[in-house]
Amino acid sequence: MGHAITDIPGIGSSSAEILAKNGYRTVQQVGETTPEKLGAVPGFGLIRAARVIKLANALLTAPATDTLAPSKTRVRPKRAAPRAAQPAVVGGAEKQEPDKPKKDKPKKGKKKDKDKDKKKDKKKQKKKDKKKQKKKGKSKKGKKK
Repeated sequence: MGHAITDIPGIGSSSAEILAKNGYRTVQQVGETTPEKLGAVPGFGLIRAARVIKLANALLTAPATDTLAPSKTRVRPKRAAPRAAQPAVVGGAEKQEPDKPKKDKPKKGKKKDKDKDKKKDKKKQKKKDKKKQKKKGKSKKGKKK
């Protein structure tokens, strides 16, 4: 049974089109080529070409029931449930630490932000002043007698 070229892991529809345009239409053709020849195909460097050739050959020699292509559905690993806080043991007696509310610390960059705002305000004011100067200059030119 023949495999589709997209059965090679890492070869999707776009790569299959590029390979077909360059004369590689079957898995066997890809498996029989050299990395240098396949590396000349746009989008395929020597490293990718060597990997694709190796996977194509593995696909050709694999039993019919074995598939090398990754499954379209991904199985996510289960995450461990978060652990509850363990009470601290001091001298054999259990001691629970009370939950302390966190204090609001002043932000370190707050002063920097204020300085940036001041600079921005100065720039805006300069632009406004320039516009006013231009308007004044135009109105004086238009009133010449």
